[in-house]
Amino acid sequence: MISKLLDNLSNYLAHRKGLLPIIGLVLIFLNLLIQFIVPGSLLATSNLFLHIGLMIAIFGLMLAWAL
Repeated sequence: MISKLLDNLSNYLAHRKGLLPIIGLVLIFLNLLIQFIVPGSLLATSNLFLHIGLMIAIFGLMLAWAL
């Protein structure tokens, strides 16, 4: 079941190599907006979307390079 899911995900992302880096950049931009809109919130102080977006973007670049 997991191998079939990974196979389907790999086939889907093989044709959309820029999707994960774009999603990562959108999350990083969202973090920037949160910093200015709600400066004292937990999301703004922890930079959660920045870290998740950076990991997704790097993973997407490595995956696009491998495919």
